[in-house]
Amino acid sequence: MKWFLILWACPVLLLTGWYGLSYYDMNFGIFMLTRQAHDLVFAVYGNVLGIPPETIPPLVARAMVFDSLLVFAIIAYRKRRQIRAWYGRRFPSAQASGPEAASFARDANLSSAP
Repeated sequence: MKWFLILWACPVLLLTGWYGLSYYDMNFGIFMLTRQAHDLVFAVYGNVLGIPPETIPPLVARAMVFDSLLVFAIIAYRKRRQIRAWYGRRFPSAQASGPEAASFARDANLSSAP
């Protein structure tokens, strides 16, 4: 699971880091971080895909959000027992169902109040 998260997070961090630095032209003397390289990369991708270059960043952002939700859903599915146990400790009244809930309801009967 650790490698799964690493293999998901590395490209996401690299892409968002490159995009943010090149968008704001914070290049530190590296050509790939310049705004000209940023515009060139999206112009090339736009020509290859046949779409306007300014439509590519929102598409990539939506794909990254979808992939992130998919990754977190897989993690939640694999850890569902731990999540259920945590939820039971956090909200004990939500877990009360079945025969033990019925005995608890009988114990809380106020008809024997003084």
